Amino acid sequence: MLTTRENFLRIIRGQEAERLSEYSLWWGFNSPPFFMPEFREDGTMKDLFGVEYVWDNARIVGSPMPRTHDFILSDITKWGDVIKLPDPDSIDESQWLDAAKQLRDKHDFELPFAGGTGFGYFQTLVGVMGFTEGLCACHEEPEYVKEMFSYISDYSTKLAKKFIQYYQPDYGFYGDDIAHERMPFVSLEMFRELFAPYWNAYYEVFVDAGVPIGHHNCGYFEPLLEDLMAMGVTFWDPVQSSNDTLGIKAKYGRNLVMCQSYEIRFIPDDATEEQVRGDFKDYVSKVAPGGGWAFARSGIENMVANREEEKKFMQWVYDEFDEIKTIYY
Repeated sequence: MLTTRENFLRIIRGQEAERLSEYSLWWGFNSPPFFMPEFREDGTMKDLFGVEYVWDNARIVGSPMPRTHDFILSDITKWGDVIKLPDPDSIDESQWLDAAKQLRDKHDFELPFAGGTGFGYFQTLVGVMGFTEGLCACHEEPEYVKEMFSYISDYSTKLAKKFIQYYQPDYGFYGDDIAHERMPFVSLEMFRELFAPYWNAYYEVFVDAGVPIGHHNCGYFEPLLEDLMAMGVTFWDPVQSSNDTLGIKAKYGRNLVMCQSYEIRFIPDDATEEQVRGDFKDYVSKVAPGGGWAFARSGIENMVANREEEKKFMQWVYDEFDEIKTIYY
């Protein structure tokens, strides 16, 4: 029987799986220990740019998010005075070899060994400037936005090459939440001008090295999906239900693996176990055959399942997946 790692690597390479594959967002969180954010005991942190990450008051989201005031950059034309990144070449080979060995030695290779080193360009922009000023900068001063992104790209791609060389990951991973649930935050034209070139430069490092690559993007990302596919991406998470998942499956087949949780937030509180299991099984029967789909057992849904009803629904869905995961192969 194939391990979880072996089964998942098959499907992201477009090969036949042994059973329905599982996926976890957390598999892709391996990264070099150099230039890490400043983590604090209360779970907050400060990233390499100096952006503070804090908890929402109700702790609805299971992760700290960028602070929504006191932004570190108010004028995009002054980005060079504020945005400073270290030089990856300052780390010698012995340090790289030791760090990679330590991480690989403690890894459970029943699961994929994966990771990345890139910054989300949209998320970085709104993190340092806020949504309003960041999006205004895209419209009013796009050349300065490109300058900042080019500087970040030089750092990210250089670090990615070293990560591939020393860590030998099963796949590369990058995320940039550039979409709301109903719409991308930018037009397709703006995406292609300001963001796609730098996404592509990062992914190109992995493609050239023969390492499969995946992209994390919440929300309604479908309008940008064709461009993402052109960059060589083979899987995407978390594929939320605002996207036409069955249409995407019909279009791309096993060339794109949709890593998807089941959105329990839309299940009525009075739903029975029979209804929840039946609806999930029916959906899987439509989206899973032939490949191109993986079930995200852990990730986004775990982070937002706070109420007892949601936790109960989630467990029913997990149990049902375990019962049906072998019937398609």
